[in-house]
Amino acid sequence: MSLSAGISASTSFTEEQLAGYVISATQEVFSTMVMMDITDEFPLKEPVSRFKCSITGMVGFAGTYSGVISIHCPVELALKITSNMLGIDCDEINDDLNDAVGEIANMLGGSVKQVLSKGGLDIKLSIPTVISGEDYTVNSLSDMDCVVIPFVIENHKLLVGLTLKKED
Repeated sequence: MSLSAGISASTSFTEEQLAGYVISATQEVFSTMVMMDITDEFPLKEPVSRFKCSITGMVGFAGTYSGVISIHCPVELALKITSNMLGIDCDEINDDLNDAVGEIANMLGGSVKQVLSKGGLDIKLSIPTVISGEDYTVNSLSDMDCVVIPFVIENHKLLVGLTLKKED
């Protein structure tokens, strides 16, 4: 797999380009690994940085591109996702829930990496980081290209964000 000419020449992306990568990756991961239909509601109407009773999984990029892909999900939905993904009843925040959300972030990162990378060799992914809490804030402190896509699953909303910068 090689970079498309447009991606290779680009030093920044439009919001629509990044959104397309995120939507495609998210729909693929959820249909094949979680067995749940997910619908995007792009564009995001209002910025969101504060989360209540939620869980966030993140994976970082380093190499030709640097950045972070993240999934922000209410705990109630994360429990359903984990149960579907692992084929078990998950009814509390535990290692299974953290592992499932981290693995989804990792799979999303891998999908986006393949679109941006020369066969996966010029971008490295970090190990997933998962945070959860009753009330927390996530802020990006960079000038990178960024897009946040709202999604709906079974009347629940979740967000997937991608922050990306091409390194010189």
